Amino acid sequence: MPNFAEGRLRAFRRLLKRTPVYGVYKALGHHPDYWYWILRGRPARSPHLLMVAAMKGRFDQIYSIEYVAELANRPRKKFARYPHIRIFCGDSRVVMPEVLALLKNPALFWLDAGYYGWVGKQGDEQRLSAELEMILSHPYPHIILLDDARGLTGQNGIPSVADVKSYVESKFPQRQVDVQFDILRITRRT
Repeated sequence: MPNFAEGRLRAFRRLLKRTPVYGVYKALGHHPDYWYWILRGRPARSPHLLMVAAMKGRFDQIYSIEYVAELANRPRKKFARYPHIRIFCGDSRVVMPEVLALLKNPALFWLDAGYYGWVGKQGDEQRLSAELEMILSHPYPHIILLDDARGLTGQNGIPSVADVKSYVESKFPQRQVDVQFDILRITRRT
């Protein structure tokens, strides 16, 4: 008889097959650390860098910003042979301008709402708004995906989904915000 975690994983797979990110899921399925992280609730390695591995053949350029040095150093070595992949380390408020300066076309940004306290420290409440401000003020109409939208609780200094939506749509009226499958999406208003 399957245990509770296996049942949840099967249900998750069935749901994911109906989403536009199923290809990402399939690519990540080959990375056992990702499933360890899902089942245990903590990363053995950065799940964001697993996404880099999964997408390395699908994008012309991939830039990843890791806040924790230990989670950035190993992938820097791993992806060193791929000239189109660059791993940055540091606070995104410092590193993001460097990344934006490299862009010559619209880009897809995948941000993580789970960093509010993710590394075992109190998260910086201004980091998300700073990231959004920089990306949305950039000359190109970038698309932003923010995973772990359920982490936007509106409690303990963390903004709610409604707060983020209100901020983005009032400050950047040409943008719209919606949430599907625990991913907040910021796109051009249609």
